[in-house]
Amino acid sequence: MADSPTAAARRPLPDPDVYAALHADTVAVLSRWEPTGPAAAEARDRTVALLAAGPVAMSRAHRPGHVTASALVFDATGSRVLLCLHGKFRRWVQLGGHCEPADRTLTGAALREAGEESGIAGLRIDPVPIDVDIHPVACQGGSLHHDVRFAVLAPPGAVERVSEESEALGWFPPDQLPEPLAGGTAHLVAPALATLRRAPLRPVP
Repeated sequence: MADSPTAAARRPLPDPDVYAALHADTVAVLSRWEPTGPAAAEARDRTVALLAAGPVAMSRAHRPGHVTASALVFDATGSRVLLCLHGKFRRWVQLGGHCEPADRTLTGAALREAGEESGIAGLRIDPVPIDVDIHPVACQGGSLHHDVRFAVLAPPGAVERVSEESEALGWFPPDQLPEPLAGGTAHLVAPALATLRRAPLRPVP
């Protein structure tokens, strides 16, 4: 999720080259992805163009924009979605945030964020994105998040734990999402459910 301008100014910025492996993985993921609709196709093309800047495009230091990763988490039955009430945005949103220097793959970044923000271990992710969305954020005084989104399945009996970034976590039926809801979250449900219906992320009976 986005940093405040003050927090971003205090954060030491890593050498962009530490993102080289993650950058290469992201280019590969997006190059072979079939977008789920016209808006996603445009966002994918803009993100591929952003990646032409090199590994720096994975870092929050890149003011023209940077790639982030998020996850729409379903319970083990595929019948509920886990959302967080974000402490800064004051809206319900899927889990996710900035890539970090230790991330080697985009799915790894999305899983790390989902695990950190939900407190749930044993999450499973499908490697094919369900959406790409571009939106303005406050990073570095004003930037863009090119957010690549994935479907994630929690293990049976998963119990969530609120992180310091969230005010609350909640499980919701896909057709009864809470308000206020972040823009773009609702339209992730259909492609995520389609993902859950195919291997390797079939809902657990």
